[in-house]
Amino acid sequence: VVSRQSWVVSTLTTDDPRLTTNNFMPKINIDGKEIEVPQGSTVMEAAERAGVSIPYYCWHPGLSVAGNCRMCLVEMQRSPKPVIACNTQCADGMVIKTQSEMAKKARAGTLEFLLANHPLDCPVCDQAGECELQNFYMNYGLYDARFDEEKIKKHKAVPIGPTIMLDSERCILCSRCVRFCDEITHTGELGIVGRGDQEEITVYPGKELNNNYSGNVADICPVGALTDRDFRFKCRVWYLTPADSICPGCSRGCNIRIDSNHARPHHAKGERLMRLKPRENQAVNQWWMCDEGRYGYKFVDQNRILEARGGGIKALAEKISQAPKAKLAVLVSPQLSNEDLYALRTLFKEQLGVAIDCRWFTKQGRGDDFLLQADKSPNTRGAQALGLVSRFASAEEMLSSAEALISFGVHVPRHFLADHLKFSAYIGSNINEMSGNASIVIPSSVYAEKDGTFTNFDGRVQRFWQAFPPLGEAKAEWEIVNELAILLGLNIKFESAEAIFTAIAATVPQCNGMSYEKLGKQGMQIKSSVVSRES
Repeated sequence: VVSRQSWVVSTLTTDDPRLTTNNFMPKINIDGKEIEVPQGSTVMEAAERAGVSIPYYCWHPGLSVAGNCRMCLVEMQRSPKPVIACNTQCADGMVIKTQSEMAKKARAGTLEFLLANHPLDCPVCDQAGECELQNFYMNYGLYDARFDEEKIKKHKAVPIGPTIMLDSERCILCSRCVRFCDEITHTGELGIVGRGDQEEITVYPGKELNNNYSGNVADICPVGALTDRDFRFKCRVWYLTPADSICPGCSRGCNIRIDSNHARPHHAKGERLMRLKPRENQAVNQWWMCDEGRYGYKFVDQNRILEARGGGIKALAEKISQAPKAKLAVLVSPQLSNEDLYALRTLFKEQLGVAIDCRWFTKQGRGDDFLLQADKSPNTRGAQALGLVSRFASAEEMLSSAEALISFGVHVPRHFLADHLKFSAYIGSNINEMSGNASIVIPSSVYAEKDGTFTNFDGRVQRFWQAFPPLGEAKAEWEIVNELAILLGLNIKFESAEAIFTAIAATVPQCNGMSYEKLGKQGMQIKSSVVSRES
């Protein structure tokens, strides 16, 4: 690669100031577009900046350059052979053609080699519909096959860990998975063994692919060699409907995509949420997500509270109107969105003067030094910024002095429910001990069934979108507040989650100047770490 670029460097004398200036921006020409790129950029990076698509398999922006798939071959002026875009650095005056006959012929040849031993598994392969072998063959292949030999047979459908299945016949040896385990998780479970057409990916003897992030290798596999055992044969990808969201599994707030199949309600298991995939956000999770968040989605469709019990919202409004406000305690979960928490604060703290607290046994678990946080609540920071901390030293102390309890998503075990409580109400999405013991139960929606925002541990406010409608009688907590306010004769009316966030931005100093539009898909940092506290 260096020798092929030497002609460019030689056009500049050694004392040319452009060679020694740190802010020098090489100018290159790609398919007739002249652009400036940061020094050290590759042709692949320059093409992305110019909006030019170059096909690739082994290259990934989060991994080191391997340069082994040869799919990104392009024509470079004065080079007798095509060069790989992923590992060719831009030099001033470089002229690149990505759609020339040389480049097209090189890619077709590459595909012919990659597909020589590839099995015709498309009808039964989970990757069908999002497979780059299929896509690139249609765009850059379409050659007349010349292969008359017997295809090499390799291992098929081999579980290499609790989450991943390996089909070696489909593998094109891009080495993305190997580099991921070496460079991102630093666990090094995978390697390439054999020589020539006998090479294949495998786990090292005595090991299995079982780390906190093993599911990512299925995401980055460009073909159907590594498939997700949880999603395997569950649904064809062309039936999936995507929605951008935020993982509620911990306070990191990884950006994710929800793939749902709610358009086909006759699915055998009645599931709507088919899988979760990471969504790129360099400020939060880069391109990755942990297995704990990836596979912790079952609660969305399973074990749900579908209808009210004990009189529902009407009975709860009657109990609230009859209870002494000083003896009424409200617990709220940091699993709720900022919008839901703000609505609850408006009703109970500001309108009714009731003690409200988010500190009941903040859910803790394991964390690591990469993405996984020990705080398993996605919105602890948001609850703190909204001032949902009572005057009591703890939520337990608040509960001990109360005669009535209303819990929004907080699981309070039976042995913590004081005998002196006249009534308890649980508003939540899933069946638990609290929902079984409470006098009144009202179903609420999960994060995938509504719009809203979470504030992660680092103070970044991030938006999530509704993926599908709520199950049964479930509603967002802010909608339940609207109904309670009407029954209590209070002048509270929230029109939408976006309208509530507009109110948050106007009244909460840390969020001043924010809006759904400004948050976009990447989020914004709060302005301060000040935590409000009720006097």
